[in-house]
Amino acid sequence: MKGVFSAPGDYVHFKSQVPLHKIPIGTKQWRYYDFGPKAVPPLICLPGIAGTADVYYKQIMSLSMKGYRVISVDIPRVWNHQEWIQAFEKFLDVIDVHHVHLYGTSLGGFLAQLFAQHRPRRVRSLVLSNTFLDTRSFAAAMPWAPVVGWTPSFLLKRYVLTGIRDGPHEPFIADSVDFVVSQVETISREDLASRLTLNVDAASVGSLLLSDSSITIMDTNDYCAVPQQLKDHLSERYPEARRAYLKTGGDFPFLSRPDEVNLHLQLHLRRVGVEPRPDLVPGISKDGTGGTSTEKKEEKDPDNQHRKDDQGSFESPSGENQSPQAPESSESGENQSQAPESSGSHGLDYLHLNDAEICLAAQDKVVHPCISLEKQVVLATELLSWFTSELFLRFVLPSYLGTLYNTPNCSQRLEHLL
Repeated sequence: MKGVFSAPGDYVHFKSQVPLHKIPIGTKQWRYYDFGPKAVPPLICLPGIAGTADVYYKQIMSLSMKGYRVISVDIPRVWNHQEWIQAFEKFLDVIDVHHVHLYGTSLGGFLAQLFAQHRPRRVRSLVLSNTFLDTRSFAAAMPWAPVVGWTPSFLLKRYVLTGIRDGPHEPFIADSVDFVVSQVETISREDLASRLTLNVDAASVGSLLLSDSSITIMDTNDYCAVPQQLKDHLSERYPEARRAYLKTGGDFPFLSRPDEVNLHLQLHLRRVGVEPRPDLVPGISKDGTGGTSTEKKEEKDPDNQHRKDDQGSFESPSGENQSPQAPESSESGENQSQAPESSGSHGLDYLHLNDAEICLAAQDKVVHPCISLEKQVVLATELLSWFTSELFLRFVLPSYLGTLYNTPNCSQRLEHLL
């Protein structure tokens, strides 16, 4: 990881274009981005433990430009899975969204499945990436889970970061790790504790009323924090689900391989019947040529162009009304050139699903445990030392020093001072 993190230029541009929403719903504070035509059923992105709503900024920028609505949320501070289901349903009611398509990674994928199980009428489809069906293995790897709510922030962050593979990475994977690490630093102690609690609280996904044909499983073939065995169990549960394997990408393919991830998300949404509305995106005309009718009139009117040159450049529209300008990926461009042309739509939208899927499952599968036993021992030792020192300073030391003096209430004064 880099010593000093600098925000990527496209992320800075994203922050200048897409507003961040913060709303209280009951006792929960929701932080989310909502961008794209409101007439389109939204794709809601749910991050893992180390993620925030910001980690999906590449999906928001790209898909919204193509006419899709994308909502990316922070997991709120909830302490059990039933509370999560109720809180998420209230959130959907407040933002006036009734039917959703969920894209979840790691813990977010598990929570998406739970919501689809208990609220089947609201979930139209699922995209699951590097996720799991059961939390028992994570609970066994975290014996100090009962005291996670009292654990200091620096230990929680260290525990989360040790789950991210360290060492030499390809540049795009290293950049994705650096970005997520910077996001972890912004998460409060209480939020981290609640997410870790959700990750180890005993629960498993039951049968879904959702058809396997409405589910896409998108996994990376190199490595991730979720053991391969758990990912295999997920694939066995949904045998008829679509597979979208990425050759590389690490734990955060939505950041390291955004072009491939965005392509698979588009293919999934088209397959489950979500029609994009590029005509509702500011700056894109119905014929897909780009530009507004006013701009076209200005091009045809040379006198107007001269007046514009004399008066200086016109004032640009505000960031909220201006759509983000996301560069097209090279892979998307190649696929577009091969797709059949059709009036009023991009060629990419008409790609055949079977031809466009990147299926690289032939490589050997390697099991990567969440956190090594050695790191578990180190973290447990540090936690035990911290609790021991607190016990000594608050109770043992004041009682001992109080016996050295004959002054009344000396022990109580010293305890209050400490």
